[in-house]
Amino acid sequence: MSQTLDKLYSHYVEGLSGKGLRRQLRPVGQTLNGRTMINAREVINFSSNNYMGLAQHPLLIERAQLWTQEWGTGSMASRLVCGTMELHEQVEQRLIDAKGGEAALVFNSGFQANSAILSSLFDRDVLGQEALVFCDRLNHASMHHGLKAGGVRQIRYRHNDLNHLEELLKKHEDQVAARFILTESVFSMDGDQSDIDALIDLAERYGADLYVDEAHATGVLGQRGYGLCAGKNVTFKMGTFSKALGGFGAYLVCSKAVKDFLVNRCSGMIYSTSLPPAVLGAMDAALELVPSLEVERQRLHKNAERVRQSFRECGFDVADSSTQIIPLIIGDETKTLELAKALEAQNILGIAIRPPTVPKGTSRIRFALSAAHSDKDIDTLCDVVRSLQNG
Repeated sequence: MSQTLDKLYSHYVEGLSGKGLRRQLRPVGQTLNGRTMINAREVINFSSNNYMGLAQHPLLIERAQLWTQEWGTGSMASRLVCGTMELHEQVEQRLIDAKGGEAALVFNSGFQANSAILSSLFDRDVLGQEALVFCDRLNHASMHHGLKAGGVRQIRYRHNDLNHLEELLKKHEDQVAARFILTESVFSMDGDQSDIDALIDLAERYGADLYVDEAHATGVLGQRGYGLCAGKNVTFKMGTFSKALGGFGAYLVCSKAVKDFLVNRCSGMIYSTSLPPAVLGAMDAALELVPSLEVERQRLHKNAERVRQSFRECGFDVADSSTQIIPLIIGDETKTLELAKALEAQNILGIAIRPPTVPKGTSRIRFALSAAHSDKDIDTLCDVVRSLQNG
């Protein structure tokens, strides 16, 4: 690399440092029972997406090992060459049974899924014209990336404001074009929920198809714990295995026609080596376990409400959180970093989330609760935050 390029890149990163926005990779040690080792010191991890504690569950580990022993360490090809194993079809059938739908496709990651699926779905050469795509303004970066890659102009509605969405749908009602509504069921930074039933109603009344990212709801909410879209009339049900399901990968549940189209058009799937047996084994075990975890889900929701109430009593803004994700919004980037450091000094891992991940002026500590946390862990979190606020 030339010295000129090094200087340009270094200058950019230095500029981020001055604004409190620089990011750095930080290795951690083993995580177990809601705790993580950092620099040989144990901290309670309130930043992981391991919402149901399944990343260390014996059944996921056992099945990952078993499928590796029987099938090997790699899939050795993309899905369309010879990388579609019987294991893929087994997991995809479990997804159909869990979410309700005609067909399913497994993807390598949530970002890959959204960016690849959306750039394919809205192809003007296929649809015959530009689609009308109505997006919640706080949708995940992967969704924005997929739309940008597909050259799609977003029609953004205010976050979770379905009155605004309906205004926009009415405004474009006379246009002859395919209509899509894109949202998340649980928003990853605010921890609030979409009104899926109301969105389904709007989609039906205005002839739109609904695409919902269930990454932070799958395993935690909805029918049998399979997400807020499970069993409902949602055209595109997307989600991940890397959060409450304790593994890796992503999925789309859709119609048979959509699956067939994506198999022939979705470059992100066509040109990617398929997931290996170990990952598929963990997926299969997690999907099997989810319905049996209702007691754990209820305790997780109860603890989340307790934490929200404690934070509010301290005068903190927790947005409209109603899930296991609880933002403690500070606003200023530097103050947020200082709070994260103070928390860690008290053996609490709460990562500072800053722009561009969240809008400017809304930097926060994003707390993510897990079923692996004990009641004592929840006590400690509330007590530490209260002491830092009072101190």
